[in-house]
Amino acid sequence: MGVVTILNSCSSNTTAADGTALAGDAPAGKKITLGIIPLTDCAPLVIAHEKGIFKKYGLNVEISKEASWANVRDKLLTGELDGAHCLFGMPFSVYTGVSGKAGSEMQIAMMLNNNGQAITLSNDFCGKVGFQNLDGMAAAVSAMGAKKELTFAMTYPGGTHDIWLRYYLAAAGVDQQKVRIITIPPPQMVANMKVGNMDGFCVGEPWNQVAVKQNIGFTHLASQDIWKNHPEKALVVNKQFSEGRREDLKLVMKAVLEASIWLDDLKNRGEAAEIIGRQSYVNAPANEIEARLLGEYDLGCDFGKYTYKDDYMLYHNKGMVNFPRKAYGIWYMNQYVRFGYLKDAPDYKAIADKLILQDLYAEVAKEMGIAVPEDDMQPFTIDIDKSTFDPNSPGAGAPVAKK
Repeated sequence: MGVVTILNSCSSNTTAADGTALAGDAPAGKKITLGIIPLTDCAPLVIAHEKGIFKKYGLNVEISKEASWANVRDKLLTGELDGAHCLFGMPFSVYTGVSGKAGSEMQIAMMLNNNGQAITLSNDFCGKVGFQNLDGMAAAVSAMGAKKELTFAMTYPGGTHDIWLRYYLAAAGVDQQKVRIITIPPPQMVANMKVGNMDGFCVGEPWNQVAVKQNIGFTHLASQDIWKNHPEKALVVNKQFSEGRREDLKLVMKAVLEASIWLDDLKNRGEAAEIIGRQSYVNAPANEIEARLLGEYDLGCDFGKYTYKDDYMLYHNKGMVNFPRKAYGIWYMNQYVRFGYLKDAPDYKAIADKLILQDLYAEVAKEMGIAVPEDDMQPFTIDIDKSTFDPNSPGAGAPVAKK
């Protein structure tokens, strides 16, 4: 599509603490409340708010900064939030009963980003493993685990960070029955590692970079090293909102798509880092956010620096990012079976059909002149272990975890 004109920032009193709503974009119209967690990939919602794009579409939007993914889940289900920046895996985790009441529906309207998460290890691992290299990880865990129980943290059971962590450990040959995996909200990861509550974690940026800057951990690999251009965050909506205010949801999606296009212009990422780094949003130094937004990783340990050239955090990528693929939902649920969250395979395709509003996204994309990818339900390969997954035969697709 052609260049989208983004409006200048409208004024807003964004002085909220966790769990409180921030100022809306427009006084007119019925309010729409969208939740975020303090992570770099909340940027599409924040930019749409701060640059006046929601207002451009006549929407009265509030951004609500939440304390944890469990808060986001609960408020989406009750309708306290109409929509949210959300872990792609969460709707499937909740619906299947992994992390909520089975059968509870939250719907995926569109994707917000690919890539940009990471595995951070404590400095105790420095010298025992190499950057992007799994060799030595199992031996290090075994040796260190002989002295104490090792603990790794993720952000939500069945969410993206949980699955990246478990997949990474399995690919490294780590027996997950011999380590402890706990749930910690993203903004609390660094503080918990600092006091020795965990030996490694998987979380979104900027918290991996913050850990490096505070010299309490190092980046072992980024999530794009696990699976290049993987699905990460989604715009997830309350079912009643999607059904009762369909046209408003379409306008929200159009505004978010415009913000996503703006974000993928690297010339805008410095400004984006300054905006989302504010206390009312991520509350982290803009320079630490900006570096990894540009793919420039200061890794910590003895690794120096590394630049991701085409697989840094992407928000649009000519529409390849934003299309919600049912195949990816099937893959997530397949991992729940693999890692013991589910005893039996669920009805993969039926659940993906129910929770992913693919037709609505296609309608919005067509109206905006954005191409809709045609690759859904085709086999794809996970980079870290070269495993190919066929969403049409999911029972045969998950590799056996190495012991």
